[in-house]
Amino acid sequence: MYAIVDTGGKQYRVSPGEIVQVAKLSSSEGSEVVLDKVLFIKKENEQIVGDPYVNGAKVVASVEKEGKTKKVLIFKQKTRKNYRRFRGQRQPYTSLRIKEIVAGG
Repeated sequence: MYAIVDTGGKQYRVSPGEIVQVAKLSSSEGSEVVLDKVLFIKKENEQIVGDPYVNGAKVVASVEKEGKTKKVLIFKQKTRKNYRRFRGQRQPYTSLRIKEIVAGG
């Protein structure tokens, strides 16, 4: 069984027991999060497709940890103009452990 959920402007394929990294959520470590924007659910022999979301469906997850990804380096340069800019950026994330998928109506 798996589901496709929408959070932080991105879509993730999740299944129970899995750990997934999503864009930073405003939840503390150890708390429970309910993702209710479920686009698709696949059970053993049936598929539920939302329009755009599945009514009554939700994914229950717990927050494992919060952190930042590896640094991405950005370098800009213009030839023969003495223009160089060097930047780095680390994207914050929240790591979720998926507990269960509730199909709903």
